Amino acid sequence: MTQTHDLLIEIGTEELPPKALKGLRDAFAEAVAGGLGEAGIGASKVQAFAAPRRLALLCRDVAARQPDQSMERRGPALTAAFDGNGNPTRAAEGFAVSCGVKVEDLQRMETDKGAWLVHRHVEPGKPAEALIPAIVERALAALPIPKRMRWGDSDAEFVRPVHWVVLLLGDRVVEAEILGVQAGRETRGHRFHHPDKLFIAEPAAYAPLLQTEGRVMADFEARREAILGQVEDAAQKLGGRALIEPDLLDEVTALVEWPSAIAGHFETRFLDVPQEALISTMQDNQKYFPVVDQVGRLMPHFITVSNIESREPERVREGNERVIRPRFSDAEFFWNQDRKKPLDSHLEALRHVVFQRRLGTLFEKTERVAALTKHLAGLLNVDHGEALRAAMLSKCDLQTHMVFEFTELQGTMGRYYAEHGGEPADVAQALEEQYWPRHAGDNLPETGVGKALALADRLDTLVGIFAIGQKPTGAKDPYGLRRAALGVLRILIERELDLDLLALIRAAAEGYQGTDVNAAGAVASVFDYMMERLRAYYTDRGIGVDVFEAVLACRPLRPLDFDRRVRGVDHFRSLPEAQSLAAAHKRIHNILKKVEGALPEQIDPARFSEDAERALFDRLEALRGTALPLFTEGRYTEGLAALAALREPVDRFFDGVMVMADDAAVRDNRLALLNSLSGLFLEVADMSRLQPGGEG
Repeated sequence: MTQTHDLLIEIGTEELPPKALKGLRDAFAEAVAGGLGEAGIGASKVQAFAAPRRLALLCRDVAARQPDQSMERRGPALTAAFDGNGNPTRAAEGFAVSCGVKVEDLQRMETDKGAWLVHRHVEPGKPAEALIPAIVERALAALPIPKRMRWGDSDAEFVRPVHWVVLLLGDRVVEAEILGVQAGRETRGHRFHHPDKLFIAEPAAYAPLLQTEGRVMADFEARREAILGQVEDAAQKLGGRALIEPDLLDEVTALVEWPSAIAGHFETRFLDVPQEALISTMQDNQKYFPVVDQVGRLMPHFITVSNIESREPERVREGNERVIRPRFSDAEFFWNQDRKKPLDSHLEALRHVVFQRRLGTLFEKTERVAALTKHLAGLLNVDHGEALRAAMLSKCDLQTHMVFEFTELQGTMGRYYAEHGGEPADVAQALEEQYWPRHAGDNLPETGVGKALALADRLDTLVGIFAIGQKPTGAKDPYGLRRAALGVLRILIERELDLDLLALIRAAAEGYQGTDVNAAGAVASVFDYMMERLRAYYTDRGIGVDVFEAVLACRPLRPLDFDRRVRGVDHFRSLPEAQSLAAAHKRIHNILKKVEGALPEQIDPARFSEDAERALFDRLEALRGTALPLFTEGRYTEGLAALAALREPVDRFFDGVMVMADDAAVRDNRLALLNSLSGLFLEVADMSRLQPGGEG
């Protein structure tokens, strides 16, 4: 039985970038696990650790050495290896020398294609100690680090300077130099609580030793849970609950090795400032967790997570309160200054702010968006005056002090300033909703004005940027077109707005008339791009690509209708009859594709000579009367479920009827029947594109 040992790898560094820590950990674990596997010494389990000053892996049951490998190397053909007298030629002798043996030690391999000299031998496996350093170095070199740095006079490069390396296989150190540092068995504890070295006896002792003696929680998830528990407990003691954004929780986890949550407080007068500004300051600038009451109103408290268990926590609390006070004072000043001017007073200033060089200023964009919003208001039965007012105010808050300082509050501050200025409630709300959804899974606009404005703003950007040839390429999407396209689709589908997407794109293009931007020429490419985003939308929801392709083949122009078709086809595919009918549809598609000229459309029941074709025709006509009204109402799930009853007559037809009969009239009649059957399904989707077993 192969002997195994646990392997510990630790790279000790200066503080690693907090937002990249999890990604570095996962990439390191994946690369090392892959390297061990490729070398034939694979671990049964790899546990990854990540803290501000370390990346570490505990690899369980790593083989002590590679298995021996039977090697076979083929040489020259026998006809070229020996002359007519049976003596070895230079080809045979050269091959033997290259293998390190004599010609007489070579073996012969005979196949049906000829005979060759062959050298067979067993290659002893290398010990794990000889393989591990290179595996670690390759894994470190492959980490996703945008910019590597050097330190001191070393040529080594890494994301941060490296101070120590641990390589421990079982109870033995693996001798190696990694990133310019000699590997050993000593780690470091917390920078302040235990800066001294810690001796690791064996890999399994690593995490417990760091936690009990080093005051370091090396496991990222365990540390995250500890922070979550401490923060929630501290908020509860204050009579509220903490606002805990997952990304912020991850970032804080990456900033501390030994977390200690401390509650802080601020003056209640700051609560007069919109709470979004205060929350943004706490979360983005200070990495604090705000505290809100049970209805979501901000309380005059926050929770910070310290990287040290202080003997004087009051001093830590006071220090954090001192830091937050001037930031809140700035927000208070901006809030008071901005309210001295009405929101619409900023409209003229937008004439001097460039949206995009070729697409003009923000004022020009506002005018285009206003015209499109008014058009959408008519389609959505929304008050035209409110829609136009919201559109003209939509970018005004970009000129305020508050949004200049807190750019992420665009729209939100527009709503506050509109409310302060006495604008109608739906107008004020629309100023914030124009940016919804801001990210995947975010809320969608709720008001009619907000929906119209959100659609208009995104469509104008999509059409304009495509028209000047700057559509997204690869990972580059500086204008957020992927997000904009998905936002339009989500609003139309999830808010059940039954609008023609192609017509909306054309309406957006009309806003560029009279300019040198050929927006009309970009309409088709914008539509196709949005269909690709729709594909991603359904993939994320577990809908098979083949279902999407089946519906796309019919090119529905209304995303809400597209969605109903997708759900109908997805349900149809789950029925027992679906696979047989999809296969029959594919067969019909192939038959009709080979017909030259126009497809026959007129069915003459008098020409039926087989019971199977009569039965199929009768069932088809009966179901047509049931399914078509359902399709017209967009009830595709019910309509397709009704068509499942066609399976039996379709199967009988193909089992007993020769479609391509010698008699042209009979043949055309049968082709017309199949064309009619195919056409009924094509009212919804091209079922021939469905894959067997629901594969996408």
